Amino acid sequence: GVLGPVTDAFLIPDNHLGRATVSSVAVAHEVADMGVQAIACLNSRDRNRLGFHRDLLTAAAYGVESFLCVFGDQPASGGRSNDLNVQGMLDEVRTFGGSETFSGHGPFRVGVTTRLAPLPRWKQEADFLFVQASFDVEALLAWRDNLSFNGKVFAGVLVVASTGMAKTLAETTGQIDLPENLLDELATNPDAGVDRCCSLMADIRTSGAFDGVHLIPVGRYRSVAARLEQDGWRRHSSR
Repeated sequence: GVLGPVTDAFLIPDNHLGRATVSSVAVAHEVADMGVQAIACLNSRDRNRLGFHRDLLTAAAYGVESFLCVFGDQPASGGRSNDLNVQGMLDEVRTFGGSETFSGHGPFRVGVTTRLAPLPRWKQEADFLFVQASFDVEALLAWRDNLSFNGKVFAGVLVVASTGMAKTLAETTGQIDLPENLLDELATNPDAGVDRCCSLMADIRTSGAFDGVHLIPVGRYRSVAARLEQDGWRRHSSR
């Protein structure tokens, strides 16, 4: 509700903490009923092929048409299913739509994630890409210049909400490089992460290199929404 005026679509997580939650397909259906597009995240960790087919049938019944397929973190309870990986999920979506039991439904739009690295050939079959969050605009644009992809590409932008979050990111992942000056700014300005996020979004929009951003506002969504409205971001804006 808060981000609706400045957001074209919402990504619905799928057991992203490795714990049981309501199906992302069901939540995506509810979000769509609020008048905005919803993208249901589906991870391969929790699904065999039969379970994935069930999700596709449910999505078709609920009118959910967009998915982001991911590998998924290690589950907090139980084990990982090894029946599907992200490539397998993408293949299943492409072939399942033509089966006898599924005729007349779809088509689905399917996205995958990517780091700032060469894109594997199988990911070229996706409809859109979500790029890993980055604070280095020059590196992001250089990667985009070298990318050959026919679908839409969305740059990842993360709000670092506090020094505690920054320390957790530094300890748990080596995939996101945090600017040292951002850590210094957070120590004296609690809105520094919001400021940096909005600045990054403005730079990405000005570059014209991406179709949009995948915004991860964490707990600062109210501050981010207010700032983006102030900066002229609007849903379905041509800017």
